[in-house]
Parts: sequence; structure tokens; C-alpha cells
Amino acid sequence: MPRKHRRRQLNENALNSQSLDELKQIFGESTDLLIRPFPGGHVVYLRTQIDQVRLEETVLERIRHGFQLDRISSAYVLPVHTFAQATQEVLDGSALLVVDGQQEAYAVRINLTEHRAIEEPSTESVIRGPRSGFTEELDLNLYLVRKRMRTPSLRVEEQIIGEITRTRVALLYEEGIVEPNLLREVRSRLQTIKIDGVLESNYIEELIQDSPFSMFPTIQNTERPDVVAGALLEGRVALLVDGTPFALVMPLTFWGALQASEDYYSHYTIATAIRWIRFTFLFISLLFPSIYVAITTFHQEMLPTNLLLSVAAAREGSPFPALVEALLMEVTFEALREAGVRLPKPVGQAVSIVGALVIGQAAVEAGIISAPMVIVVAITGIASFTIPRYNFGYAMRLLRFPIIILAGSLGLFGIVVGLMLLLIHLCGLRSFGIPYLAPLAPLSLSGLKDVLVRVPHWMMRSRPRQVGKRNLQRMPAGQRPAPPTPHAEGGGEAE
Repeated sequence: MPRKHRRRQLNENALNSQSLDELKQIFGESTDLLIRPFPGGHVVYLRTQIDQVRLEETVLERIRHGFQLDRISSAYVLPVHTFAQATQEVLDGSALLVVDGQQEAYAVRINLTEHRAIEEPSTESVIRGPRSGFTEELDLNLYLVRKRMRTPSLRVEEQIIGEITRTRVALLYEEGIVEPNLLREVRSRLQTIKIDGVLESNYIEELIQDSPFSMFPTIQNTERPDVVAGALLEGRVALLVDGTPFALVMPLTFWGALQASEDYYSHYTIATAIRWIRFTFLFISLLFPSIYVAITTFHQEMLPTNLLLSVAAAREGSPFPALVEALLMEVTFEALREAGVRLPKPVGQAVSIVGALVIGQAAVEAGIISAPMVIVVAITGIASFTIPRYNFGYAMRLLRFPIIILAGSLGLFGIVVGLMLLLIHLCGLRSFGIPYLAPLAPLSLSGLKDVLVRVPHWMMRSRPRQVGKRNLQRMPAGQRPAPPTPHAEGGGEAE
């Protein structure tokens, strides 16, 4: 009999005391599969998946003299009727009790609960704000979200994705706020996933995102529970994947990728100033090397005379044109940055910083690279660190290279061509039906209060119209703080 056919037949048979050989056959020669007898039956489990101390205390000790279901102290006891169900329960960390003379078995969930401690996310650190971050345990991550949203309207829909890994995925949304069309689209894309395994949330991200060939992310990933809670309050949806601390939030816009959670924990004037710094350095990280290459190659008349003389003197001994210099330095800087990430933390930081200083200084003294180019690349590298979303920053770093080539070939005209092509691409992107440049294109004046500036919380009376139009009102009018009374201002009348 073919193996597939036999497996299907086994799945349809009922469990009984003569089923142990079939269970051994399903798991093969796995050395961590244990079958222990007890009076009236056997207990089957994977020793690598369960807490053996709890197994002794809550199961084996209580059935030592015979099986009685009401004596088992566990919050999770499930009747099992088929081999498929029994196999999955054992894999999920259950002890399977196969009782003689009964047509069903019982799964007692006593899986290992070891997990990494809740720590501050290293990729999204803040000065002011919550310090807790997601872990690799799905149930613990759900707790962290529930702790911030103590409402029965928070919906959690779980499903299994991956034929082999059987990864648990939880879809979160706020009932009454989320747009039904958005929720329907997310559900539809998740249901179409057919894959053998999901080891990290990026597997799902690439399978459900819009414009898969674009470098710009259309789905946000985050390690912070407060970011997920804030997104749910706006009407967006989130995906938590078992085995990874990175949650997925959708939809994501261009402006959302430039916002950090700390923007909402600081005074609005400070948050607005920091946002404008990010916008400025975003353009610097994308265009600064290209502008330098274009001006020094084609448009020297744009530089003041003193600056032009200084640049010309510095580049006099360089054997390469500005285009080659820029490409060499950018590739070297990216290699040092990648080496700093991959090496152990104490070594990586020293290698990236010392390596950049030593290589830059040595290249200038050897006459291979001009000093102004080292300054330009260093400022560009610092500017790229101001982008709060790491995957969004990657897109800007990669786009820098074709724009440098356009600048070295066509001058400022090449930069304009590159920017126009980039703008056309961004205007065509969608994230679950939401335009990527919304609310700036298409223009929505009410949505600009949290894009170019961050207005005070008492002015954010409505949710973003793109995702929260089902329930726009966040707070009633009149929440602005009242001016101080004369008594409060003067401290009262003296007696």
C-alpha cells in the first residue's frame, strides 16, 4: 500500500489501545518519542516538547493507580479521536493518554513554556516610552497587546500556516473601528497562502504584500506592542507570528515609515522639529553624494569660488573621477556597516567605527580618494541612521547607487530624471488599497495634522480617513487644556 494512502487511512481510524504501533510508525525512529505504560493504558509524548516536571506532577502521579479523567489537574484536556489529531497534539506539546477499551484518547497540554525575557527592542529604542518588546512566544505577545487594549472589542483570529512547520498566526483588529474591506482583503490574502513552512513573519509579508518587486515596504514590521496598539486604534490590522518578535502592521504609507513611536510620547513641538530633521536627512541620505558628483563633474560654476578652489585642490591628486570615488566609498561604507551588524556587538561597533576612520584616512593620504568625498559619504551615512524604519532605510540606501550613476552621466538633469521616476513609482504603490503617499497624494487636509507636523493630542479628534473612516471620532471636542485661573496662576490671595 502506498505510504500516502496508508497515512490517509490511519488518519480516519479511531484511536484505541492497539494504536501504539501505528503511532510509532507515524513518528518513525524519533528518539525523543516516549511511550510509558500506566495501569489501564499508555502515555505518549515527545520529551523535547513537554515539561517533564509538570508531566509527573499533573498526570503520571495522579494515574499511577488507574486512569480517572477528573483526577488530572490541567487547564487543557482535549478528547482526541483520530490519528491526525493525535499526531498534531503530540507535536504541539501534549501528553497523549491512550486508555485501554476506549475509542478516544485524551491530550493533556503541558508543553514547555520557556521563552526569552521581555526586553526593550534593540531596533526601536526610545528615550521616553514603554520599554517592553515582543518575544518569540505568540501567547506572550498577545498578552502584551491585551495589556494595552483592555476591551472586549479587540478581536484575535488564529490560523495555522505552513504544511510542515504548522506556524500559528494571529490576526488582530479592533471591532467597530477597522474598515470591513481592509479586513476582508487581509483575510483573503492569508487564506491563499500555501507553503511548507513559515519561520519568520517576512515569509508572510512577501506573500501578501502589494507590489512585490518594489524595494519600498508596504507592510510595517515592529517589535513594540505599543506600536501595534496604536495602529489598531487607528483602524489598521496586525499579524503576530509564532516564533518571531516582529509583528506585521498594515497598511503602511510613505509617511508612516518616517514616523517613530516616540513622536507621540514627546511634546508636539519637539516631535514636529524631529520630523523635519528626518525629512531633511532623508533627502541628504538619498541625494547628497549624487549632488556632489553632478556639481563637481558638470556644474562647477554653481560652487562659490573659494569652495571651488578648495575642492579642486583636494581632488587634484585623485586618479579617479568623482563618480568612481563616490561608488567606491559608498560600497566600502555599506560593507563596513554590514560587518558591524554581523559581528558580535563589542567587536562590531569597533570594527565599523575604527574601520571607517582608518580606511578613510588611509585612502586620502594615499591619494586614492579626495577628502571632500570622505566627508560627503560620512554625512550621508549619518543621515541614513535617522530613518526610523530599518527596511525603509534599506530602500533609500540601495536607490542611492542608481541616482549616483545618473548624476555622473547626466549631471543635475540625471538627478531630476531619477527623482521623477521615483515619484512616479511611489504614486503607483498601494498598501491594501491605500495610496502609498496618502494623505498628501491624494490630498486630504485633515490627514496632514499627523504627517508634516505632529499636532497636539487634543487636536487629533479624528482617526486617519484612509483606514479609520468607519469610526472617525477619537475624542469629543473641547479637550484643549483650559487657561489657568487667576488664583491658580498667582497661588491664591495672601491673608
